Amino acid sequence: MGIFRRPREASAVVPPAISEFWEWWAQARPTIEASLAAGPEPDAPEAAVPGEGLSAETIEELSRRVHKIHSGLQWEIGGADDRTSSLTVTGGGDPGLRGVTERWVRAAPTGGAAGGWRFHPARQADPEMLSQDLVLGDHEFDLEYVRLGMRADTDRARVHISAYHPDFLFVAEDQQLQVALNVLYWALGEDDVARWIGEVTIATEAPIDSLAPSVLPVVVEQVAEPFAEPAWLTGEGRTPRGHPARLGARFPLHRQDYPLCDLHVAITVPYANSNPDRLPVEPSAGALRAFEKKLTKLGDRAVLAVRETGDGLRVFHLYADPDSGVISELDQLAAGWPEGKAKVASTADPAWKALAPYQP
Repeated sequence: MGIFRRPREASAVVPPAISEFWEWWAQARPTIEASLAAGPEPDAPEAAVPGEGLSAETIEELSRRVHKIHSGLQWEIGGADDRTSSLTVTGGGDPGLRGVTERWVRAAPTGGAAGGWRFHPARQADPEMLSQDLVLGDHEFDLEYVRLGMRADTDRARVHISAYHPDFLFVAEDQQLQVALNVLYWALGEDDVARWIGEVTIATEAPIDSLAPSVLPVVVEQVAEPFAEPAWLTGEGRTPRGHPARLGARFPLHRQDYPLCDLHVAITVPYANSNPDRLPVEPSAGALRAFEKKLTKLGDRAVLAVRETGDGLRVFHLYADPDSGVISELDQLAAGWPEGKAKVASTADPAWKALAPYQP
C-alpha cells in the first residue's frame, strides 16, 4: 500500500519531550536489545505486554517516556529472529495524535545512529501476522479463520468491512472489535486503514462472499486508483443571507497525507466584481483563480481543502504545519490582495474536525 505517501523531511521544531525521549533511547537501546535477545522470562504470560521480552522496569520506563510526549500514545516493539527490530509509537487511530507521532519519528536517529532499528509513527502492515494466533485476555484467536465481507463505496472512496470469526459467538463486543482492528492494521497498516476503510461491523455468521484478510489490499487498491490525482467536488447552496453560494471540496483528502498540518487556516477574501447573485465575475474571478493557484503551491506545509464563495466573499480553508513558517507567507499573500482587506484566521485542529461538514 502506501498510496499518496510522501518522503519525510526534518521537522523545524522538536518538542522537548520528544528530544528527551531520543536522548534516553540512545542510552537505553543496548539494554533493550539485550533484553529482547534474551527473550521473555519463563513464567511470563504470553502476549501480556507490548515489547515481549523486556523487563518490567524497562517497559515501565518506556511507557513513561512515551506518555510524557502525550498520554494518549501507545507503543510496541516488533522484530524477532531475522526480522529488523522496530519501535512504533501510535495514536491508536486517533487522528488528533497523528501529528505528534510524526514529529516523534522525524526526530528519530537515522543511518548508523539508528543501530539497525526502524521507527514508525503508525502501525505498519504485517501480513505474516494474519496466519498467527492472537491472544486477548484468556481467549486465543486463530486468525486464519477470520473472514471479511468487503463492500466498495466508490462515492466515498471507502471499503466497508464486516468482520467474522467463529469465536465471536463466545467473546464480548470489545474483544470482537479488537480482533477486527488488529486484522485490518496487519493487512493494510494503520494509515491506510484510516484512509480507505469506512464502517467496520462485526458478524457472528460468515458474510456472503467473504474473503480472507490477505485480499483486502487488492480491493483497496481498486477503490483508491481513481483518486491518484487530486480532484474537487463542487456543490451549490445558499448563504445565510439567502443568496446563491458555491462550494468546492478536495476529495478525498486524508489527514495521514499531511501529518504535520495541525492548524486550520481560514483566509477570507472579498471580491469587487460580482453578478446580481453576488458571485464573482471577471476580472475578480480571474484574480481569485490566481490567488488559489498560489495556495496550491505550498507543498506539504499547507494543503487547500475547501473553498466557499458567496455574498462577495470567498473563504479558503487550509490545513497548515504551524512550525513551517507558512503562516507568515499566507499573511503576506492576503496582505497583497488588491480588492479589499483579506483576513487570515487560524485555529488548532489536529483532528481536522472543521472538515466534517464538507465530507460526503
